[in-house]
Amino acid sequence: MDMHVTYPVVLIIENLSNNNLQVVSIMSKPDKYIGIDNEINGGMTSIGKIIRDAWVFNLIDETETCEGWNLAGIDALLQKVNAEWDKYGCMVSQLPEPLATRHHEIYTQAIKKAKAAGWSGEHETADEEE
Repeated sequence: MDMHVTYPVVLIIENLSNNNLQVVSIMSKPDKYIGIDNEINGGMTSIGKIIRDAWVFNLIDETETCEGWNLAGIDALLQKVNAEWDKYGCMVSQLPEPLATRHHEIYTQAIKKAKAAGWSGEHETADEEE
């Protein structure tokens, strides 16, 4: 069987009782990002946060969902976002008023959208209650 794959593949392998291995599942890892609008939890993911922060700092336009970007592009965006946050000690409270207002508006809208999609935030804050 000739199989050509252009992206990483994850094989789920089961060890049979006679120590023979059997592939039980093949999952491909996409090499392109699906876009913040297509994300799980209404975009409340690590990459979603990078994109929203990039919007806050005007690194990309708010209409840019990053759909179709490769992971190197997302990583480059992360580096730019981190450089911006470093200027303010990585604290929202240290943002100048225009950026603080923009951050509040973008995240208020994102939370509303995510809750409508079924996200509750409990997973992200579960360890804070202990």
